[in-house]
Amino acid sequence: MNYNIGNFFLTTNNVEGISDEEYKKVELLVNAVKAFARSTYQCVYIIDYFKREFVYVSENLALLCGQPADKIRDFGYNLYLKHVPEKEVEMLLEINKKGFDLFSTIPPHERMDYSIQYDFHLTNEKKPYLIHHTLTPLALTKNGKMWMALCTVSMSSRKTPGHIVMKKENSKKYHEYDLTRHQWISKEEKALSDTERDILWLSTQGYTMNDIADKLCKSVDTIKSCKRSLFTRLGVNNIAEALHHAVNYRLL
Repeated sequence: MNYNIGNFFLTTNNVEGISDEEYKKVELLVNAVKAFARSTYQCVYIIDYFKREFVYVSENLALLCGQPADKIRDFGYNLYLKHVPEKEVEMLLEINKKGFDLFSTIPPHERMDYSIQYDFHLTNEKKPYLIHHTLTPLALTKNGKMWMALCTVSMSSRKTPGHIVMKKENSKKYHEYDLTRHQWISKEEKALSDTERDILWLSTQGYTMNDIADKLCKSVDTIKSCKRSLFTRLGVNNIAEALHHAVNYRLL
């Protein structure tokens, strides 16, 4: 199926009438994002929903795509059409539509507190990379439409695309999108226990199972049991996925 960038722009988030004066006001935000990009390992770019283009693209995203940053910025939404497998382009279009449908139901004064995250493959001439993509509102219009969005990209710890979640900052409740049923499902994140949190922190520092057991004054079997329970509860398969989940959901 043939797609074009117009498929990504919906009446649900129709942005109109942004003046030159308003663009001058967001210049500081763009500069702040550029500073953030220089201080993080994550790839960063900014979407402008009024001009329907990318305002800024960090150099490390260019390395991931195998294209210069200026060229990716010129691609804009064609980045997805050129560097994402066609089947996953369909998924991105569904996420885009259903995401904005849900976003439009959120009270306007709360919308800046939300972000949506999901995984998909980004390809270059060498091979595809499964990435974790997070989109957060950077600037809204006066009537609450998303004018600019900050997007961050990191390598996914998962093995498959999807894993779509919309979440409000500092809230245990979140929405997870089911690609099979094509609907959002409301869920609530459970807090980690002190032991679970300690295991994750110590794992990030490279400690072995025996080391963790010694430091926490617990048996190795107890640590193993705690990890198995944690993986089941988070819906992950290994410590890397558990850490990724805990960081993304602000559990640590």
